[in-house]
Amino acid sequence: MGGEMGDETFVYDEASGEWISAGQAAAGPEAEARVEVRDSAGTVLADGDSVTLIKDLKVKGAGQTLKRGTVIRSIRLTGDAQEIDCRHEAIRGLVLRAEFVKKA
Repeated sequence: MGGEMGDETFVYDEASGEWISAGQAAAGPEAEARVEVRDSAGTVLADGDSVTLIKDLKVKGAGQTLKRGTVIRSIRLTGDAQEIDCRHEAIRGLVLRAEFVKKA
C-alpha cells in the first residue's frame, strides 16, 4: 500500500507505524543508526581521522594526564554522538568525548 504527495512516493512503515518517503524506506534502518559526530569546532568526524586534544584530560583508572595538543590517530566512531574510541600507546580502551578534540 502506498501513497503519493506531489512528486514523492510514501510507504507505510509497519515497524514505526508511520508513513515515510520511499527514499527513507530504501535506505533502511542503518541510515537512522548513523550518527553525526562533531568535534569542538563543529567539524564532522569519521572513522580513521586524527584528532588533537584541546585541553589536558585526566584519564580515570590510568593515573595519567593526556596533555593538550596530543594527537590521537585513527579514531573509531562508537555510535554515540559524543564519544569516540581511541588508541593511545600508553592507554588501552580509551574513549574520549568529542567536545575535547578537534580534527587534525
